[in-house]
Amino acid sequence: MSDALTHPETAPSTTESPLTARRPIERTFHGDTFIDDYEWLRRKDDPDVVAHLEAQNAWTLAQQEHLAPLRQTLFDEIKGRTLETDLSVPSRDGDWWYYARTVEGQQYPIHARYRAAGPDDWTPRVLEPGEPVPGEQVLLDQNVQAEGHDFFALGSLDVSDDGARLLHATDTAGDERYTLRVRDLATGEDLPDEVRDTAPGAMFSPDGEHIFYLTVDDAWRPWRVWRHRLGTPSSDDVLVFEEPDERYWVGVGLSRSKKYLQIELGSKVTSESWLLESDNPTGDFRVVWPRREGVEYTVEHAVLPASMVEPSSLSEPPSLVDPPSSDLPPSPTEPAEPVETRDVLLILHNKDALNFELVSSPVPAPGETVTPEAATVVVAHDPDVRLEGVSASECYLVLYYRRGAISRSAVLSLVDPAGTAQTSQVEPAEPVETPHLTTPQATWSFQEISFGQPLESVGAGVGVWEQPNLKVGYTSFVTPQSLYLYDVASGERVLLKQQPVLGGYDPGDYDQRREWATAQDGTRVPISLVWRKDKVRFGNSTGSEGGSTGGTGAPVEPAPLLLYGYGAYESSIDPYFSVPRLSLLDRGVVFAIAHVRGGGEMGRAWYDDGKLRAKLNTFTDFVACGRHLVGTGWTASDRMVADGGSAGGLLVGAAANLAPELFTGVLAGVPFVDALTSMLDPTLPLTVTEWDEWGDPLHDPEVYAYMRSYTPYENVADDASHYPRILATTSFNDTRVLYVEPAKWVARLQAAGAPAMLKIEMSAGHGGVSGRYSAWEQIAFEHAWVLDVLDLANH
Repeated sequence: MSDALTHPETAPSTTESPLTARRPIERTFHGDTFIDDYEWLRRKDDPDVVAHLEAQNAWTLAQQEHLAPLRQTLFDEIKGRTLETDLSVPSRDGDWWYYARTVEGQQYPIHARYRAAGPDDWTPRVLEPGEPVPGEQVLLDQNVQAEGHDFFALGSLDVSDDGARLLHATDTAGDERYTLRVRDLATGEDLPDEVRDTAPGAMFSPDGEHIFYLTVDDAWRPWRVWRHRLGTPSSDDVLVFEEPDERYWVGVGLSRSKKYLQIELGSKVTSESWLLESDNPTGDFRVVWPRREGVEYTVEHAVLPASMVEPSSLSEPPSLVDPPSSDLPPSPTEPAEPVETRDVLLILHNKDALNFELVSSPVPAPGETVTPEAATVVVAHDPDVRLEGVSASECYLVLYYRRGAISRSAVLSLVDPAGTAQTSQVEPAEPVETPHLTTPQATWSFQEISFGQPLESVGAGVGVWEQPNLKVGYTSFVTPQSLYLYDVASGERVLLKQQPVLGGYDPGDYDQRREWATAQDGTRVPISLVWRKDKVRFGNSTGSEGGSTGGTGAPVEPAPLLLYGYGAYESSIDPYFSVPRLSLLDRGVVFAIAHVRGGGEMGRAWYDDGKLRAKLNTFTDFVACGRHLVGTGWTASDRMVADGGSAGGLLVGAAANLAPELFTGVLAGVPFVDALTSMLDPTLPLTVTEWDEWGDPLHDPEVYAYMRSYTPYENVADDASHYPRILATTSFNDTRVLYVEPAKWVARLQAAGAPAMLKIEMSAGHGGVSGRYSAWEQIAFEHAWVLDVLDLANH
């Protein structure tokens, strides 16, 4: 563990927080004047600002010096539970199997590959950590690339279709501007090609002669797509696409079939896709559906049996069926004659379908477009099922969706056991009592993949186009990340790898549960909880939903609890396993997630009810979850810490203003706490694109007044001495939530008497420090603070 977290070089001589100079300016909009004492901290190049931030950092480290042994212990526990020399499960592309591996003592992964045994080699080797991989070729060692840099991040990594070249784009400042280079994999040397200031997501065209990449505007918005021809200077690169509307972000990719290059652009509420045949990379892209305000859609190219897309086979709108049949026929032994197929676009959209529906559409010819009205519905809208995505391969389709606050995956085989196209209906298993099973069965019958747990995350990963099997990832709050090879025809699952947890981890020692809080408007809000069984004792009465294998009813006595929340951008916090979290659970801390509105756990309406003029629901939901946990005996207000990062930092900052008595601590990572100031300045990164999420306070006085009522910075109480202990963490080079937001917030909190501290990384971006050991140090610092606030530092 580095000395930076244990022995600060410039410990202040006083126990008082550094005095932040007041340099008031007036900010007046729509007749409202706000006196901002600390906006001067925005001047990043001002030596006074840097000196102040360093003083705040040094004071925070000095105040936490007594926790240095605990931080070291927590770091050692994370490290001791992690198999440091490890490998990922290989994934095949072309003639190679690709994987990444880590080595004990090294911060970053190494990317490598080995040759496939032949065209039918679709089962990855079992690779033993620390053992040489026969035929290994190292593609990129990030540790070598990171030498001499305090920060390192990889933004793009792609191999040409012929396997001969590697493109890689790296950032060594944390500002998310990447330098793109190309490596000859035969020699291991980089070619002269170099493009600076690119955004993540560069890729080769299938011919391997062109690279498509993105650049950002002054607001850090990806807005231009460029084409670079290998062997030419970057000054000759061709601008392929430009989106002038500041609300839209642009991305570029390749269909899984590799038949189409795709440009996708979207605001928070509207999207648009463009296609180009990949064998003509210098041609012109054409739009699929011209954008319509408020309509979002994604496009997936598929090649389907003609019988699946003929109108006669789709007389009834289909829906999901659940779960897979257990008596499916065996795998094929003899191939059959090929059948007639059709190229289609599978389009997931929300036009007149709040939770989205899936339609099939012909591929538009050059110069043509298609319309939603002309497409054929293949998975109908369901108010209880939020469709989230679809993936296609030569052999199957996979549908991704969300039901009951849990993410799910379902598969549809395109090939029957005789090797021919699937044209008949698949008989569903016995129906499960869920609302979405009431629609009529139709030809497209997806079979849900489940591991039978009430709280689980299941994701089916579609590989390359020709791959006949699926990889299915599974985890829960108590189950380490597990990867299975899934036979689509039989439903058979073979475990390929489970995340190693050293030190004798037993999932039976832990339990998980779903609770439901009642918000102030009567809405039921889900809460997920996980704890160590021998640390939390329960009574005999039942009072929870979602089922659990251990304790029932309410805890006998309040437990220390960490309540996490996010609640924005329709992001969902699904069940996941965490090695660092074990150190908290083993000390008796219950970990809880408040699935508040503004996220996507309960469908699109859940998101809509927590954004724009409904944003207050996010904060009051979080407070309601906290009060539920106190009221049901899970915890007490002097034993609960609130935790959130970025937009979740806004959440916990607002909660601290709304209900400071409810929490004993607030941990806010890169917190978006000066949101109104940011949304009033369209020159700042992300502001214009964010207006669809938060509203436009610059031009709309009602939005201004609404945001003014909840943003944490403006609403700190004049006397905040009764606030919980607050730790805000940030990074100096963060381009998404600028360091100035938590810096101003902490200054205002301290001036009002709140026990607040700021920890800032001076060489990092929005994601924090780079490198796994540095990241563990950061986690250890935060967890030590949480344990100290919960009076568990000596446990």
